Amino acid sequence: MPSSPLLTAIGLMSGTSLDGVDAALIQTDGTRISRHGPSLTVPYTPELRARLRHILDAAPQLAPSDPILLSAEHDLTEVHAIAVQQLRQMAPDMPADLIGFHGQTILHQPGRTWQIGNAIALSAATDLPVIHDFRTADVQAGGEGAPLAPLYHAALLHDQPRPVAILNIGGVANLTLLTSKGEILACDTGPGNALLDDWTFRHTGIPYDKDGQLAHSGKVAEPLLKQLLAHPFFSKPAPKSLDRLSFHTALQDIAALSPADGAATLVAFTAETIARTPLPEQPKAWFVCGGGRHNPAIMEALAQRLSGQVFPVETLGWNGDALEAECFGFLAVRSLYGLPLSLPSTTGVPTPQRGGRLSCGGITPWKAKAVLNTKMQYNIV
Repeated sequence: MPSSPLLTAIGLMSGTSLDGVDAALIQTDGTRISRHGPSLTVPYTPELRARLRHILDAAPQLAPSDPILLSAEHDLTEVHAIAVQQLRQMAPDMPADLIGFHGQTILHQPGRTWQIGNAIALSAATDLPVIHDFRTADVQAGGEGAPLAPLYHAALLHDQPRPVAILNIGGVANLTLLTSKGEILACDTGPGNALLDDWTFRHTGIPYDKDGQLAHSGKVAEPLLKQLLAHPFFSKPAPKSLDRLSFHTALQDIAALSPADGAATLVAFTAETIARTPLPEQPKAWFVCGGGRHNPAIMEALAQRLSGQVFPVETLGWNGDALEAECFGFLAVRSLYGLPLSLPSTTGVPTPQRGGRLSCGGITPWKAKAVLNTKMQYNIV
């Protein structure tokens, strides 16, 4: 394969925490990172967040043509377009070549993954090619379709002593382990922030446990924690993945607890499931990204339960709020160049799997031609 030129990509990520759209610029050839650009977050309005949450609950029964779903898809695509516009204004010295558009996950189950977001409309609104639909090819080939960040994590950690892990605590928690033998292993570990966010909102009207205050004021209900840890997911071998709502019955299990004790128990649940994830060797260092690293209660619980040292990724000079968005810019370039997005050791797919689809709705002809010529040059199918 010829040497791949560097491309500048805007990565977009709207996670299962449903808090908004993260956008980040990255310059890469799909294997190494040449430059990290600026990043930003455009929050969802409370009204849109509520609609998306309703769609998550109803997703198994929804049809792709459902008017409620299409309306929400239109509105969240507009938020993504706004994020692109604002990010480009922040970095006139990094003109983007393409967009990596993850979309909003509304359902993730064995054999099925569903992200909404109109890539053609986003392309038309931004005048940029859009790579999207990153997970379907992996699922159709027999993989879990998640997590997809491990190859980006490996690129970021290339010079770190091994074994080393990146732990992402979003709505769901997942980890990437780089072993001393050079392997890249990954899986979802269990709930991240989703249960704690929902519990906190239910009892306080605040969408998350700010500074871990609620959890810090409570005590762990050990019998209920033991009950939560009996879920069959934790006995499954890796690679494995979850939906945001996979453990949502836990909120019913702890319903009799006080708000503070419930929050403390959910924090312990997140930390304990991470600590119990079966790994061939324990990392010497855990670098934590995602919203969970902002919660001191979660970080303290991790430091108590994990054998290696626990640091926020900012220790390495990274922006932990931008990492997932950067990842999908990175994966968009890999997709364009025909490089795998997932491995047997990260999603359980039988062989390294390509993925992503290219949309060029409304793109000026010369720009579409340039991207498609690149696509043809590298024989991407």
